[in-house]
Amino acid sequence: MPCLGSARFVLDFPGVSVRLSLRRPRSSSRSFRISYSSSIATSTRWPPRREFSIMAAHLRSDFFEYTSGRWIFNDDLRHAERRRVFKIDELSRLAAEAVNRSPDDIVRLEKLAEGGFNRTFLITMRCGFGMVARIPYPATIPKYFAIASEVATMALLRSFGLPIPEVYRYSPMPNNAAGTEYIFMEFVQGTSLSDIWFDPGEREIISISRQLAELESKMMSIAFPAGGSLYYIEDLENAAESASWPTRPGITLDDKRFCVGPDTSLRLWYGRRSQLDLDRGPLPKQPPRGAEKELAYLRQFGRTAVAVPARKEGSLQVPGAAAVRSHRDLDRYLLLASSLSPGTQHSVISTSAIPTTTMSWFAIYDAAFATEKLDDMDETQQSGEMELYRRRLVHYHYVKNTEEYNELHYAALTDPMGVLRRRLFCHASDPWEGETLALKVALIQATKNWKKLTGGGPPCPVVFDPDDVRETMKLDAEQKEADECLEACRDVIGFGQEGWVPVEHYEEAMALSKKLKEDGLAAAESEEERAQIAAHWPFDDMDEEEYDCLAIHVIEPVYQLRNQNIEVY
Repeated sequence: MPCLGSARFVLDFPGVSVRLSLRRPRSSSRSFRISYSSSIATSTRWPPRREFSIMAAHLRSDFFEYTSGRWIFNDDLRHAERRRVFKIDELSRLAAEAVNRSPDDIVRLEKLAEGGFNRTFLITMRCGFGMVARIPYPATIPKYFAIASEVATMALLRSFGLPIPEVYRYSPMPNNAAGTEYIFMEFVQGTSLSDIWFDPGEREIISISRQLAELESKMMSIAFPAGGSLYYIEDLENAAESASWPTRPGITLDDKRFCVGPDTSLRLWYGRRSQLDLDRGPLPKQPPRGAEKELAYLRQFGRTAVAVPARKEGSLQVPGAAAVRSHRDLDRYLLLASSLSPGTQHSVISTSAIPTTTMSWFAIYDAAFATEKLDDMDETQQSGEMELYRRRLVHYHYVKNTEEYNELHYAALTDPMGVLRRRLFCHASDPWEGETLALKVALIQATKNWKKLTGGGPPCPVVFDPDDVRETMKLDAEQKEADECLEACRDVIGFGQEGWVPVEHYEEAMALSKKLKEDGLAAAESEEERAQIAAHWPFDDMDEEEYDCLAIHVIEPVYQLRNQNIEVY
């Protein structure tokens, strides 16, 4: 686990030693991952074995609570989403039974990591054998399908020889002795690649890139009869009996244990989307379900409201941004979608624009790094140049090995229109965050590159008015400027996804956020603007359910951050 060190203390009970370990992330306070690790360990002496129930209440509750970080907005809500109470003794007993051991063999249960969707525990036996217990948060959706699909996917990949941890036992339902869904799986020991990623030389980079390309090739060579997610057949049959929306039978694979069933992609279930009566698969062909899902969501839950600043890049409203969130852009995408698949245009893959070798991509690769220039740089500049060189080196060898071991994937990576095609799909499918400007810009780019996208054929069914294009691109430039301002605020405060910060950085981050707001209020040019800033500051707590269904039409912008000169000391 990434850490700089740990602060520990030991509490002794009769027969029980409790060690609390708080690990700090390796990355700086300005670059966090939502998956963060802490370790809270309980060790039992043997013999005799003492029940975990003798632990102090506050330490026992740490097993149920999120303790790896805090959020600068909606902190209570984020923690409530991750609070999961279960029966520790029963979970331990079930884990021991899963590997044909006695519960008395367990000498330690410790919180291993807390990610975006699961809390993991390391269970250690007296012989040194370790296994992992994974428990999903209450907010994880769709819980039954996510667990069942993850287990089946790991089993299928293992059957094809990929190095995947073994699953010993699982329960996608909480109706068991432990009172929670769980996965018991193999504990993989070794060195995490992320821990040494910045250390290897070129020889190691070549080796790692080759192994990754070979693994990807093996995984991508597996053929499936439909789109969706993988399941054991019996799990999907059990789900059909209790599902609140219509389900269709799974499509069986060659290995008759498995089938393709409903898609568990979060974008199909996020927020109130889980309440929609949608066909989530399996589907022999892949229609534009993401866009259709968003249309259904807007029809059922969307309503007009005053614009509210979003928490993510691409959604912060800017002056002049009378951004209209309507069905129009999604309808436009649906008109194009059937023509965007590269599988129906062989010329896209075989186009002469694709480099014949990887080297033509990187003709300036070596020239871009002139070692003699390093002598004229200070230590910071040298470090930056060396890091840039290392990143180019990694990218070069990954693409080179992909070309050698995974031809189809290489063709997709080097398709000149691949980025635009993926951008169209993602912007149309991702959960709506307040406006469709990014989708509209991608649609405009698609109309300008229609022949390259489709390989010829019928003309583009979507046409934009030239004045509309100019206004949209102007608004996009303003949006990017606002995004840069929002990113600068994040850098100043030092928070990550959803406002996450390490526990030890929380008070400082809150103070910085307060200072930014005060500076914003001071820079306001009118009482109305000041009132809007106070009411809609993006780093304050807010009603997320209200925001989630806000505004098919986003009207006047709330405030102007980009003209503020904010300084924080």
